[in-house]
Amino acid sequence: MKNMLASVDSRTKLAGHNRLELLVFGLGGGQKFGINVFKVREVIRCPPLTHVPKADSAIKGIADVRGNTLTIIDLAQAIGLPPMSDSELSEAFVIITEYNRAVQGFLVRSVDRIVNLSWKEIMPPPSGTNTSNYLTAVTRVDGTLVEIVDVEQIFSSVVGVNENVSDEILREAAGIASPDSLVLVVDDSFVARNQIKGTLDQLGIKCMMAKNGAEALALLKGWAQGQAPQLNDLIMVISDVEMPTMDGYTLTSEIRKDERLRHLFVVLHTSLSGVFNQAMVEKVGADRFIPKFHPDDLASVIVERVAQMSKS
Repeated sequence: MKNMLASVDSRTKLAGHNRLELLVFGLGGGQKFGINVFKVREVIRCPPLTHVPKADSAIKGIADVRGNTLTIIDLAQAIGLPPMSDSELSEAFVIITEYNRAVQGFLVRSVDRIVNLSWKEIMPPPSGTNTSNYLTAVTRVDGTLVEIVDVEQIFSSVVGVNENVSDEILREAAGIASPDSLVLVVDDSFVARNQIKGTLDQLGIKCMMAKNGAEALALLKGWAQGQAPQLNDLIMVISDVEMPTMDGYTLTSEIRKDERLRHLFVVLHTSLSGVFNQAMVEKVGADRFIPKFHPDDLASVIVERVAQMSKS
């Protein structure tokens, strides 16, 4: 397992080329699931767990991993599958992940392998499926369906996320935006889109939403082609990095290639933290990078941008 993830750092070169590598794992019952390798620190055998009284039922316990105390989430239970029994823990794995500025472990029954894919091979989950609340996308690996879990949804439902902008920033933002001010929000996660919308609502700013980079680019090009007023009212584009069909890095590059759109202010807003992302922001021409989700950080960037626009 250690060898499987030994070269994770080198795999970051895939981003910006509309590619990703997916860690494929099992939760029982034969169905395969996936998570982006960029989110993964390591995979270990399940360590001894300490029960946490009154915690969410999906929190299996806490564990000491190299001197750090981590929350261990039973991923199967978090998405509505049968929970892992105590007798299964000795054979189970923990995928230690980092996103939203936090480190946590996901308890899984098996770990398969890492596969290299194009984002064009990653598709939104079928509409109307009863699993769409925890899925962000689906793909096929060697003919087998792999469901990609929506970590924002799981983290929000199990651990909880503060979504309130502070009073200080709200006072600073009062009356700063015009009634027609608009932000385009691009994210494949339903929860992430609504978190950003909630921040914008608190600031009194309208938003349009797109589920991936391709959808957002088509919308922007349509506005430019028709000389729609939305393009003039657009404060910024806030885009996730990881998305099916077209990722955020590619979307940014495409915006910069179009002379009608290249002036747009683009914020990449992603749970994939680290120095690498800042380098990619500069490479593709984005204006800002924010590790998500923190309402005050996002609100501060929006307020700063509106203030800049009012002075120009």
